[in-house]
Order: sequence, then C-alpha cells, then structure tokens
Amino acid sequence: MIRPFIIPIFLPHAGCPHQCVFCNQVSITGTKPEAADQEKIRTQIQEFLKYKTESRKPVQIAFFGGNFLGLKPKEIKSWLTLADEFVSQGLVDGIRFSTRPDTIDAARLDMLDNYPVSIVELGVQSMDDDVLALAERGHSAADTVRAVKALKRRRLGIGLQMMVGLPGDSEARALATARKIADLNPDCVRVYPTVVVENSRLAHWFKKGEYQPLSLEAAVSLVKKVYLIFQKEGIAVIRMGLQATDDLEDGSTVLAGPHHPAFGHMVYSEIFYDKAAAAIESAGSTSNMLTISVNPSSISKMRGLNNSNIKKLKKEYGLYSIEVIPDGSLAKEELNIEQTEHRTSNIQHRTSNGKC
Repeated sequence: MIRPFIIPIFLPHAGCPHQCVFCNQVSITGTKPEAADQEKIRTQIQEFLKYKTESRKPVQIAFFGGNFLGLKPKEIKSWLTLADEFVSQGLVDGIRFSTRPDTIDAARLDMLDNYPVSIVELGVQSMDDDVLALAERGHSAADTVRAVKALKRRRLGIGLQMMVGLPGDSEARALATARKIADLNPDCVRVYPTVVVENSRLAHWFKKGEYQPLSLEAAVSLVKKVYLIFQKEGIAVIRMGLQATDDLEDGSTVLAGPHHPAFGHMVYSEIFYDKAAAAIESAGSTSNMLTISVNPSSISKMRGLNNSNIKKLKKEYGLYSIEVIPDGSLAKEELNIEQTEHRTSNIQHRTSNGKC
C-alpha cells in the first residue's frame, strides 16, 4: 500500500455543532482557532511541500480538527478553492477532510463535484448508540451507515475513525464496532484510544471520579484486537493513537489515559510478540538460542520498545540468546524463526491494500 504524503491543515472545532465530552481540539492539535486564516495556511502548505520527495506520492491537502462539511457553504468552497490552487499547479494530487457522519447529504456532496476531493474521513467513534449518546456525539450508528452509502455512490474514498475507551464502552462493544466498521468496507481506518484532555467534559468527570480511562497496557491490547479485525478484511489502518504534538507532550494537556507518542509502535510490537511466541511453540523447543528474521522495516517492532519483546521471549521460553536480523525477502508483517538446529517456522500474514 502506498501511503500519501499528507499536508495537514487543522481547523479546531470549525463547523462543530457542539463540543463532545472527550474533545478539546485546540489542545489536541496544538493549533489556535485564530491561526486558521488563508494566507497562513497557504504559507504552511508551501513549507510542507519543501519536504516532499519524488517518491512520496500522492500528495493530499487534508483539513482536520473540525467538522468540515458543517462549515457554511461559502467557507467550504473557500477552503476547497485554496487547496485546488495547488492541485491546478501540479503540486498536490487531491484533497481530503474529516467530517461528522450526519453532515453527509446530497446538497453538501454536490458542492464537492467541482473539486478534486479524494478521501472523506468520518468521525464515527463508535457504532454503539449508547456509547455515542454518552459521548454526546449527536449522531447515531445509522447515520454512519447512511453516510458511507452516500459517499460510495459518489465514488469517493472513505476513511472511518473510531475510538476505544469512551464512557460506556467495553472490549466487547469496541470489537463489535470494529466488525461493523469492517462490514462497511472503508478504504482506511484510524483508531484512537480515549484520553482525558484538559478543559473537556471528560476531564470534569475524571476529576469527580465518574470516568476511568483505559490503562496504557489495556488500550494497546484492545487496539491490537481491533487492528487484527481490519487486517483480516484487508482494510488499511493508517493511524493508531493520537498524533504527537508539543501541547500533548508537555504533561499539562493529557490528564490521564493511554497516551504514548509511540502508541502505534507498541501495538505492532505486541502483534509481533504474539507471532514469535506462536512460532516458537509450534516449532518446539530444542535450543536456547534463536534467530528471528523480519523485514528490515520491522526490526524495531519485533524488538519492542527498549527490547521489551526480546526480554519477554527470553523469560517466557527460557532462551539464552535471541538475534533479530533483517531479511528483505520477507513481507513487512512476516517473520521467520530459526533455532540452532535449523528447525524453522514461517508465519505469513495478509497485508492491507487501500486508497489511504
């Protein structure tokens, strides 16, 4: 799957009818509302384009952080026109934006016809109406289904965003949401663990003891299961965890919850640990020395943060030595286990393809 080079433009809370219980977009994006004027955005796009290499294609300008189709029609067209300037110059290939499912209707989609919109991302968050109500989202799971059908009729690319750990959520409900999202067959998904952000309604509930976020360990384990549901269906997971920003990392914005700058890496590492453990058990233990071959891009995922996977495997299986070596012939999610007696076990996994 070829990942696009995305130029993110954050419009915090723009077009949002209200603030959901978990949300404070100014803190999450590190962008102040007044910064979103067109001249500054034009300069920002030009700066991003300086970092694009010839191999990074396609290039997309993306409007995030708000409810894009909830803006006034004049504003929608103004932002799309700005982005289209760069497409017309051959510098950018398309436009993407995030919006709420309940803003998808024929009139708003008609406005997109004259612009090179590639992907529409929907903030689904959950496919459980009780969870959506507690999060005060203001839309239903049925709204998401209708929105996806409408976007498919227009042949637009679709990205769906979900959250785990919302008030009223559970592992069973989160996995049910993932399966329902997979049934909608989007081009890509993003999975975010719920964190408690300062100045959000959730922060008030947390301080009163009325909400308890997932631990980091529990969130990683749950998102791993969600990821595997999408992987099985060939749906690309393009992000797990919040994008790191200076505001999120300074310790004052996130009050509690499973935020980690390497959250996605931790999920992948746990997946690789499971694969390695299964391969070791399948091969049978005949040596206390082991070599694990992986694609060069997957070495850090196999090792885990601070070599955590290597340490766990040694302890769990009584191994003296584990060497992780690169093998360019292996797929990114494939590994090969070899003991000193050369008993091998190959684990092959389907990779995802999508437009995102």
